[in-house]
Amino acid sequence: MSSLVRWDPFAELSALQKQFLGDDWTSPLKGLNIPTTDVYTKDNELVVEAHLPNFEQKDVNIEVENGVLVISAERHEKDEDKSKQYVVRESSSSFYRRIALPDRADAERIAAHLDDGVLKVTIPLTPLPEPKKIAVSTKKK
Repeated sequence: MSSLVRWDPFAELSALQKQFLGDDWTSPLKGLNIPTTDVYTKDNELVVEAHLPNFEQKDVNIEVENGVLVISAERHEKDEDKSKQYVVRESSSSFYRRIALPDRADAERIAAHLDDGVLKVTIPLTPLPEPKKIAVSTKKK
């Protein structure tokens, strides 16, 4: 007599969740430093703030292609220590975000500033047209 095993379609997802986040998946990510990215509008501008600690201006690349803002950053560190067994110790960090721009974004006037590890990209937006006021009249007799 064969026994039936109930198939759980979410078992693999649950196993991956435990592998990456631990048994308590509601706890903060352990050992992972995920940079925060905020996207908001303010005074007819779309603002993107990316928190990039330890990145320098030369590490950051910003492009606009086909209505999409692409922000990437990559940093490499190389450490040579003659007193240790290894010859070269290298590490790298990277960051990548793609943000779809609205139709009214002015891609020609985008500005970006990196201050104290916070990259701030401002994209001017053309103002929305004022709503057209329709006069209401009464039927003349």
